[in-house]
Amino acid sequence: VLIGKYFKENRIPVKYEEVNPTFWNALISTEDERFYSHHGVDFMGIGGAVKDALTRDGARGASTITQQLAKNMFHVRNKEYSGLLGKIPGLRMLIAKAKEWIIAYKIEFIYSKNEILTMYANTVDFGNNAYGIKTAAKTYFNTTPRQLTTEQVATLVGMLKATTYYNPILHPSNSLNRRNTVLYNMVTHGHLTKNDYEKYSKMPMKLDVHVEENYDGRAQYFREYVADYLKNWLKDNDYDLYSSGLKIYTTIDTRMQKYAEDAAKKQMRKIQQDFNRHWSGQAPWRDENGNLVPGFIEGIAERQPFYKNLVQKYPNQPDSVLYYINKPHKVKLFDYDKGIIEKEMSSMDSIRYMVKFMHCSMVAMEPETGAVRAWVGDIDFRTWKYDKVTAQRQPGSTFKLFVYSEAMNQGLAPCDKRRDEYISMQVPDKKTGILKTWTPRNANGNYSGDSITLKAGFARSINTIAVRLGQEMGIKNIIRTAQDMGIKSPLENEPSLALGSSDVNLLEMVNAYCTVANDGEHCDPVVVTKILDQRGNEVYVAQHDNKQVLPYQSAFFMQQLLKGGLTEPGGTSRALNQYIFRDTDWGGKTGTSNNHSDAWFMAVSPKLVIGAWVGGEYRSIHFRTGALGQGSKTALPMCGNFIYDLMRDKAFQKYHAKWQPNPEKEIDPAMYNCQTVVRTKRAPDSLHIYNRNERKEQSNEEIPNDEEENNTDVGNEQSPSPNSEESGRPKKQKPSRQPSSPINVPRPRIEPLET
Repeated sequence: VLIGKYFKENRIPVKYEEVNPTFWNALISTEDERFYSHHGVDFMGIGGAVKDALTRDGARGASTITQQLAKNMFHVRNKEYSGLLGKIPGLRMLIAKAKEWIIAYKIEFIYSKNEILTMYANTVDFGNNAYGIKTAAKTYFNTTPRQLTTEQVATLVGMLKATTYYNPILHPSNSLNRRNTVLYNMVTHGHLTKNDYEKYSKMPMKLDVHVEENYDGRAQYFREYVADYLKNWLKDNDYDLYSSGLKIYTTIDTRMQKYAEDAAKKQMRKIQQDFNRHWSGQAPWRDENGNLVPGFIEGIAERQPFYKNLVQKYPNQPDSVLYYINKPHKVKLFDYDKGIIEKEMSSMDSIRYMVKFMHCSMVAMEPETGAVRAWVGDIDFRTWKYDKVTAQRQPGSTFKLFVYSEAMNQGLAPCDKRRDEYISMQVPDKKTGILKTWTPRNANGNYSGDSITLKAGFARSINTIAVRLGQEMGIKNIIRTAQDMGIKSPLENEPSLALGSSDVNLLEMVNAYCTVANDGEHCDPVVVTKILDQRGNEVYVAQHDNKQVLPYQSAFFMQQLLKGGLTEPGGTSRALNQYIFRDTDWGGKTGTSNNHSDAWFMAVSPKLVIGAWVGGEYRSIHFRTGALGQGSKTALPMCGNFIYDLMRDKAFQKYHAKWQPNPEKEIDPAMYNCQTVVRTKRAPDSLHIYNRNERKEQSNEEIPNDEEENNTDVGNEQSPSPNSEESGRPKKQKPSRQPSSPINVPRPRIEPLET
């Protein structure tokens, strides 16, 4: 399935027999009536052109189709090919013509007439970035060269004299007159009867315009990533991405891509509505203390090309610059309901409008091969070209995967315990180097004082336990483990790294989570499987280099921890339960950075890993409360909608799977299959023991809200007051009882897929 093209000139070659014969007749009748009798240069035509030049106001063209082909293919009229003599007035055209004649003779000597016609039809410019007859037929009439009708053929041939003046989109009246001239030429040369001419010449101009752009099709962000990914390979192998005629086979599944894009659009529309209501009448660009960021809009404006151009045009005239950036004019903006709209607005107001949009990214990857199956870089490629999949953002608690993985590497197990209690340490200030006190807090601001299993601590994303483990295991060891699992971004060797203080991107996070899903075996992301040159030769094949980077037991334990996010009381990923099927193991991890600037969710299964991020273009743009901005409320439903649509599609049965313990590895179930003790609100002094299978009782209990907003600022005497993060637990609803079959599965609050 074609997902898109890279091109400077949009063309698709066709064979002679794939074109309606009427096109060849119209072309020869109009452009080169003696085509079959000359050998590249029509001297009779040249004589007629000279005579016309002497006796009429204007001369007719004398170039043959073969000469035009020479010009199209070799650009013989370019200034750089004219030499010194070409700079002498009048000589440049003569030199170009002489070159065309020589090349035309050589072409006629080597190729047959039909081959020359075919090459010409594949290279000629039809306007609107449509090169070649196949692209032109699609662009203007949404059809194929074989299915072109007589009047459509005449329209296209008529354009060749002047693609702008006779363009049926821009100048329909001119195009209609020229079309009828071509039809008359066909009558003159016996290719059309007079009755047919009368019929076709009276027909109105009917177009079905489909102008193709580079960004048309699906997975636009992914295609841009592929272009960058192949940059060095193309250079080393002397290929041009836009003109070498390569066929690039990627890992994207177009059906999965559609599910992913639909899920993202659906969730982002809701998030944007929530955001607009949340900040109604107020500016949302705020610092960590909730104060307006001074000069925020002005700072963005000053980085824009239009502002820099104004400063150059009006040096030392700030009033003039200020006038023009506040002067209303037509601007193109994004709207969820109407797409790209045009409004009368000043440049400053357009910035204020656009920065209020929330953004997203999502990636789906197969753990065993690293194959990227779906890639959503943002909500609209035409408006925002920056791919959020590769954007560097704070991962929040999703980074705890590496803290706990290293703990498993060093001999701990899910049922081992650590105490949730106050912790404080001296850390150097990043700017001054002076030691200051850092006190990480849990999201709810409390410390239970309980000794909690690592399984429960990870599921509930308790910050104190993560920080304590980070100190026990060593931050350097955690960095090494993260890098082994797929993290390429630089990581700071500081205590707050345990809470996700260093920037990473979504692609590497999904790839790292794949390592756990794949039993500790890491494989780099794969986006291209093979490349064929224009002759069909295979010139590139993807190589898989899997490497065991986590011991099997560590990976297995982490799988249990991830599953605990959905099953443990207070698990921050419990909301995913309403989207999934019970014949598949799913684990999850939420993450939210300071001030809810970044919201993450990672969904993990044996055969597929999905990651999503939601946030503002700028970190100052964010929700004020965890009830709206946390990962379980923003990124998790995006993944959930994608999972639900994907897993109920029978075409993707291969993704329905469960993790099975390796029979060759003896792992005591008591090390990971542990009970969780939780205090209940209705009986404060009592304890209730949950078994991992007691789904019904869990859903009815009041679970402590141990959310995962992280305080990662280092160097303050006291960390900023924590913001609540996600309790993924569905609100007051019965646990879903979904069968293994993906047919007729109840799905609370989610519309069924239209078929």
